[in-house]
Amino acid sequence: MSKRLWTLLGVLALLTAFVAVPAGAITDGELDGDGHPYVGLMVAGVYDEAGTFVPMWRCSGTLLSSTVYLTAGHCTDGAEHVEIWFDADVESGIPDNGYPYVGDVSGTPNTHPEYDPNAFFLRDVGVVVLDEPVVMDEYGALPAKDELDRLANRRGLQDVTFTAVGYGLQQINPVFVEAERVRMVANPRLIQINVPGFTGDFSLLLSNNHATGGTCFGDSGGPNFIGDSNVVGGVTSFGINGNCAGTGGVFRMDRAWALDWVQDFLD
Repeated sequence: MSKRLWTLLGVLALLTAFVAVPAGAITDGELDGDGHPYVGLMVAGVYDEAGTFVPMWRCSGTLLSSTVYLTAGHCTDGAEHVEIWFDADVESGIPDNGYPYVGDVSGTPNTHPEYDPNAFFLRDVGVVVLDEPVVMDEYGALPAKDELDRLANRRGLQDVTFTAVGYGLQQINPVFVEAERVRMVANPRLIQINVPGFTGDFSLLLSNNHATGGTCFGDSGGPNFIGDSNVVGGVTSFGINGNCAGTGGVFRMDRAWALDWVQDFLD
């Protein structure tokens, strides 16, 4: 369960006139396996007076380089330390993977300077700088500036499918299966973008149903790749109701305020 599900369940997003609660687990999805090895599970926490790491919440995220891990701002806000795992199945603990105290790599969390916990969905982006490089054949990539704007036009004539990846409680038809900390994948479709007063210019809504899958509570910050590419169109951010039905909210990564800030870490 994500940090904000514990602390903000029921926060009223006045600017957008709906109840926005952080979200994250893939619903109606499939096992990802080795499909997206650069998507990892993070545990964020603080240090106690004795200097011991105390785990507080978990999220997903995407390696953009060997040392830069992209996630949501509400996943890094208030954290002092992060541990990250890249196994497709962290749940089984076989072999002993050290969860939730010692991951494959540790890092320092950073939150966008304009992030506001009372309106987290406006600048919901965070970065973890890893203590050691994690070398992979491929990483996630940032979109071009304003790349998603094209999806608002002639939507019936272009692909509006995303690939959502994350860890958390899953719903697998025809029954619910509690599969925590297992990397899953779904293919939600674009529902709304550039709607004044609702998604605004900072987020978009993707489908969340049995046909396409979607996101839910459990593990925010996971990537929503554009189509079947490795380009992170946005990070899983919020839901508009308590049962994860209908739509899922995504914080856009193609706006200058997000791109420029993350690029500073990559540079």
